[in-house]
Amino acid sequence: MIETLVERTIYMARWILAPIYLGLSLALLALGTKFFIEISHLLPHIVEISETDMTLVILSLIDMALVGGLIVMVMFSGYENFVSRMDIGEDSEKLSWLGKLDTSSLKNKVAASIVAISSIHLLKIFMNATNIDNDKLMWYTLIHLTFVLSAFIMGFLDKLTRHSHD
Repeated sequence: MIETLVERTIYMARWILAPIYLGLSLALLALGTKFFIEISHLLPHIVEISETDMTLVILSLIDMALVGGLIVMVMFSGYENFVSRMDIGEDSEKLSWLGKLDTSSLKNKVAASIVAISSIHLLKIFMNATNIDNDKLMWYTLIHLTFVLSAFIMGFLDKLTRHSHD
């Protein structure tokens, strides 16, 4: 009887995650707001802005879009993997990957997203390389390569464990 009560309590505790995933939707709203603020700053200066500066702004917008996608992916798949299945009717739009991302796949997609985001940051840094000393450039590059290597190793290990289970 005590064991059943403990197990049910632990199982119901997964709902503590639901407000966290809901909070991510607020983070997505904040990111969307920042995205459109950046566009509103760009548009009035579109004629006089240099190509390099415009490219940097566009890279920032792409970066925000990637972070937004990452938030949605973590929010939906985390909720489905750890809290509850989403009851979305067949007649409504459903994301093709919804319900198909297990924790391992999610981890790999998050790692790939981090590498993509890091790549954009590194590109922005290289475009402003005249303002940054070589030591900082080296550290930025090493940090990025660490993300790339980590993502590769995580994907490789995932492939090994999936292959050994087949």
